[in-house]
Amino acid sequence: MGDVQALLGPADVRELAARLGIRPTKTLGQNFVIDANTVRRIVRTAGPATDDVVIEVGPGLGSLTLALLPETRRVVAVEIDPVLAGALPGTVAARAPGQARRLEVVQADALRLTGLPGPEPTALVANLPYNVAVPVVLHLLATFPSLRRALVMVQAEVADRMVATPGGKIYGVPSVKLAWYGEARRAGAVGRSVFWPAPNVDSGLVAFTRAEPPPTRASRAEVFAVVDAAFAQRRKTLRAALAGWAGSAAAAERALRAAGVDPQARGEALDVAAFARLAQYRPGGVLDRNEAEEHAEGAGEGAFADGAGEEARGGAGEGAPGGPGGAGVRGGL
Repeated sequence: MGDVQALLGPADVRELAARLGIRPTKTLGQNFVIDANTVRRIVRTAGPATDDVVIEVGPGLGSLTLALLPETRRVVAVEIDPVLAGALPGTVAARAPGQARRLEVVQADALRLTGLPGPEPTALVANLPYNVAVPVVLHLLATFPSLRRALVMVQAEVADRMVATPGGKIYGVPSVKLAWYGEARRAGAVGRSVFWPAPNVDSGLVAFTRAEPPPTRASRAEVFAVVDAAFAQRRKTLRAALAGWAGSAAAAERALRAAGVDPQARGEALDVAAFARLAQYRPGGVLDRNEAEEHAEGAGEGAFADGAGEEARGGAGEGAPGGPGGAGVRGGL
């Protein structure tokens, strides 16, 4: 079956929706793509490899799914709506029977995913519901380290925030947290007319490539905690904004100076590397714990300076506090 027959057009989308009794809802952010050229463009921009395992969140009636299947090894479509999830395999079997075996449909909330059947996913390509786009991307990147690339369609304003760089008014929590995982960039604009129903805003494509996080001895949860604190009161200086995070404004200033950050700066001035550095200096945090352990070890060595035996020295070492608690704990969004 050729591509012209396989992909969904405006009449196909409306017919499928009517047959299933589907009325797009704002609650689930349902705006179905009805333009075949747009889905071709999305797939072309995403550039999936033939061995990629692609996650598609919110496949809806299957417009993008049908375009992805011929280009990839496997598509795992995650759909929260049970009616849409149940109908998608039949749509693919009817319109692209040769590709049906490559599809896996998971009826679930993408924000609650902890795993997926089959091989580890390597790419994310999706038309994301506007109201949960950033949390979904961050959750999937945290849950599936195997994801190396992504191309998502989101509200244009959200796209701008996702790719914003330090110093601008729209730079904030989504910008920094996405930068923790790698590099995001705008990959094009999408008009309103390609959707049914047409949204009240324009859309944008965001491309992402995973990279190593910045060097830090803090966990991701600790880094994200200071990011959240810094932007919760973004008009304040970091000395003031981080007072709650550090315990006091004075403690925040000490942490900022230790990290080489101006206490009078604001959160929008810091890149993700600066936040990662700063997170290490939270009072009671990773460096404080390490210093306490080193102090305890030094005190232990002093206690045996009179020449007590190695067995006694070893026993004291085994009884000393362990490594930094929680440093490897997976953080939130």
